[in-house]
Amino acid sequence: MDAGSPLRRDPAFRSLFAARTISFLGDSLSLVALMLHVADTAGQALAVALLLLVGDLAPALLSPLAGAVSDRWDRRRVMIGCELVQAGLLAAIALSLPPLPLLLALVGVRAVAGHVFLPASRAAVATLVSPRDQAAANSALGLATNGGEAAGPLVAAALFPLVGVRGVLLVDAATFLLSALLLVRLPALPPSPSAGSEVPAGGLLRGARDGVAHLWREPALRIIGLGFCAVVAFNGIDDVALVVLSKDTFAAGDSASAALLAAVGIGLFAGYALLARWSAQASMLWLLVAGFAVSSVGNLLTGLAWAVAAAFVLQTVRGLGIAAMDVATNTLLPRLVPDAMLGRVFGNLYGAIGLSAGLSYVAGGLLLDATSAPVTLVVAGAGGTLATVAVAATLPRALRRRQFIGD
Repeated sequence: MDAGSPLRRDPAFRSLFAARTISFLGDSLSLVALMLHVADTAGQALAVALLLLVGDLAPALLSPLAGAVSDRWDRRRVMIGCELVQAGLLAAIALSLPPLPLLLALVGVRAVAGHVFLPASRAAVATLVSPRDQAAANSALGLATNGGEAAGPLVAAALFPLVGVRGVLLVDAATFLLSALLLVRLPALPPSPSAGSEVPAGGLLRGARDGVAHLWREPALRIIGLGFCAVVAFNGIDDVALVVLSKDTFAAGDSASAALLAAVGIGLFAGYALLARWSAQASMLWLLVAGFAVSSVGNLLTGLAWAVAAAFVLQTVRGLGIAAMDVATNTLLPRLVPDAMLGRVFGNLYGAIGLSAGLSYVAGGLLLDATSAPVTLVVAGAGGTLATVAVAATLPRALRRRQFIGD
């Protein structure tokens, strides 16, 4: 399949693609600006850590509700509302630059709005794009999303000398307004009730509980969720471990450390580009398993690497695996989940993945302090590989059984 075919053929998907790209660029812009602002004004690493924690933890804890919102109301309106809320909050932060406690509260609310946007936009792909094009569409979105996140710090660096922190934050607010304008061009996207799954009634809490129950009750979804979370829980410490590996084990400088950290991003870009072209011919089941395996074995072998160059190659290949995990998951779920439940399943899954990453930072950091970077990477990779084997042994049977029951 031509990499650009969903983009060329579908104006609605083009609008969603552009909105997602601009939105993630804005996220990256504001993160850099706020980190530098807090570092300059608070002067404590703890304050920056709190900023990052609020931005990650609050949305993860509220992920069941975030998904329920996108299953209760028209997803187009939900996405537009989220972008407008983020634009307003960033404008308020830019104009007032409030003290740290209020700033953290505003950042937390903005992060929650962004987290509501994500399951709605992921579910929208399943409505806007035909099933045969969904893998390519998800690959294109992954490429654009990572491109926006990578470009954000560079754009921020260019803007800071010209407009300062306030100006960068106002530019970010403008990106969310532009994203909202692009989303206005989408058709209405109400969740579609189907057999056994109604649009949530009785309040968001009930809808959120139903979403968690559905994710756990369905064997195939449960295996995908537990497998993904296990792989992330083991391997999420890799960024910190790679810095220590470069500096302490290989005695390399800052440039080598930065290059090593960039390797996964290079692999991600390559992976999404390849999948956008060739994913239509791939089995999403085995693409998911391969992604888990490459992501985990890549860290295991990095722990055994003898030089920065070898670790760089391994981490680049590992980026291919992470891209495969993302595309396979985002393409498989719409095939397994009723549309009226899809936002909740996406929200719950990615919220759980975020919590798994937080667990990895804590447990992996303790292991890193107690041992060394090579040991930490080997343990992380070995644990993720065991989780991959468990998924490979159980998921095919669960999918066959589900298909048999459906027939």
